[in-house]
Amino acid sequence: MGAAGSKLEKALGDQFPEGERYFGLENFGNTCYCNSVLQALYFCVPFREQLLEYYACHKNGADAEDNLLTCLADLFTQINSQKKKTGVIAPKRFVQRLKKQNELFRSYMHQDAHEFLNFLLNELVDILEKEAQAAKSESETSSPSEKTANGPKNPQANGVKKDPLVTWVHKNFQGILTNETRCLRCETVTARDEAFLDLSLDIEQNSSITSCLKNFSSTETLNAEDKFFCDKCCSLQEAQKRMKIKKPPHILVIHLKRFKYIEQLGRYKKLSYRVVFPVELKLSNTVEDADSEYSLFAVVVHVGSGPNHGHYVSLVKSHNHWLFFDDENVEMIDESAVQTFFGSAQEYSSNTDHGYILFYESLGANNKS
Repeated sequence: MGAAGSKLEKALGDQFPEGERYFGLENFGNTCYCNSVLQALYFCVPFREQLLEYYACHKNGADAEDNLLTCLADLFTQINSQKKKTGVIAPKRFVQRLKKQNELFRSYMHQDAHEFLNFLLNELVDILEKEAQAAKSESETSSPSEKTANGPKNPQANGVKKDPLVTWVHKNFQGILTNETRCLRCETVTARDEAFLDLSLDIEQNSSITSCLKNFSSTETLNAEDKFFCDKCCSLQEAQKRMKIKKPPHILVIHLKRFKYIEQLGRYKKLSYRVVFPVELKLSNTVEDADSEYSLFAVVVHVGSGPNHGHYVSLVKSHNHWLFFDDENVEMIDESAVQTFFGSAQEYSSNTDHGYILFYESLGANNKS
């Protein structure tokens, strides 16, 4: 990316952010799904800082076996410590580890970026929880160790219900949904909380993220064969159910369900619907009814007309500049160009570049981890 890199440096000129690095990632045969998500995560600054800190604390454990967390921390550190401001890095070690870990990503077929993001975040959580558990056992069997776990020292003990460990992945991405069911006979409300690392939203033609979120939280009536068993009435009753956001996450990841299974066709189809995603988002379907404000900082874009082929690129906001990452290539784009990725208002359009995963950061100071 020599020429492109110097072009980017020229475009930014003396506005090139101090200490920042803009590096393209080499494609190892259909690994754009991975590259696009990694760029979005790299520019998720609180996550990047935690990962660099993790690497700095663990780099001496050379005998420790590689896992996705160490490979990702190594990759981010490699980018962050480059002497040059721009260039290309090959995420070879990370991709090899990913393929070794999960056969789903072993083939050279087109992969789903959302499945990869989901797998990666859950895998990082598992590794951090295991490390915290091991550190806890070690400190209990030997003299109190200096080794501190990533988060509160209260992992799940066998048979004893304790609060689950909160890792820095949770602190960044985890929110809590509450599923409220109201019995229409006795009016009793049953609420069940569930954690999420991202929200998957159904989409409609010519809609917006705000309307998709409203639909996500709309009230659904449970009747006929879908009746709800009310513990108070001790019988099946008609009920109303809705999902609200009880605790909004610091980083809100929204996945637009662009791939839909069409029964008549017996296969998945890509929905190219136009869904407007604002640069500033107010989250209003929260339990407190207080709007949580978010700012868009990354978009993973699916390019192509179908679910089984195509390409992924990402748009990233860094230090008030928007950048376009396409594997090895990185270039500056205008903020107004972001709206060209909303989708198509017509069914058949030549534009097949559609926003697929959106990354928003909370603007609320009280939400800072």
